[in-house]
Amino acid sequence: MNPATQAPANGDPILVVRDLHKHFGGIKATNGVNLEVNRREIAGLIGPNGSGKSTLFSLVSGTVSPDSGQIRFDGHEIAGRNAHVVARLGLARTFQIPALFDNMTVTENLLAAAAQAHWQGARERAAETLSLLRLEHVADNRASDLSGGQQKLLEFGRAVMRQASLVLLDEVTAGVHPNIRKIILEAITQLRGRGITFLIIEHDMEMVRSVCDRIIVMDSGRVVTSGTFNDIVRNSEVMQTYLGRPQ
Repeated sequence: MNPATQAPANGDPILVVRDLHKHFGGIKATNGVNLEVNRREIAGLIGPNGSGKSTLFSLVSGTVSPDSGQIRFDGHEIAGRNAHVVARLGLARTFQIPALFDNMTVTENLLAAAAQAHWQGARERAAETLSLLRLEHVADNRASDLSGGQQKLLEFGRAVMRQASLVLLDEVTAGVHPNIRKIILEAITQLRGRGITFLIIEHDMEMVRSVCDRIIVMDSGRVVTSGTFNDIVRNSEVMQTYLGRPQ
């Protein structure tokens, strides 16, 4: 897989964040974040724990309101707007711990996600999503009966069902079996081919290397650098500070 061969043209951002601040008491969770993500790009977001990555996702997706700053998604200013409004504009996110309806089946979970967004053709899309994520054999199982990895797949599938143009993935491969990780990587690549943009929080550098066009590095609530995987691994300061490798 070589994402660089499909990298989007520069200068066509779907997401623009400018001088974004959020404090929780005395903690500066985001401290002037600036970044852009281009349409059809697969961008990785890395950094140490506490660097502000998940808070950034919450600010962009509307589950938390910023203290100040701008967030522009697909031409709309969305800073401080409610999560359901942001979702209807075409943005979806997953969570580190899947937020599923445990007593509903896999198919019902997918259809519920469509009911919150775009219902037309939902049953056909659910069948396609089951196939994409290889969940057909558990389609009628309750979500609570799935393995941890299958729950991650279903969480991803619920985001897909929203027909979003930008998907934020929060450690979607963390702790999963290599076979499930492969399914997720292949699905991301296929969906990008359909025009979907991804911003991915990830600690698995092999995944970042194999699927991301560009890597954005955060620390102390700020973006400190960005570039290709090769750019990042050649940056000795980044490798030492954020990835634990000596200079």
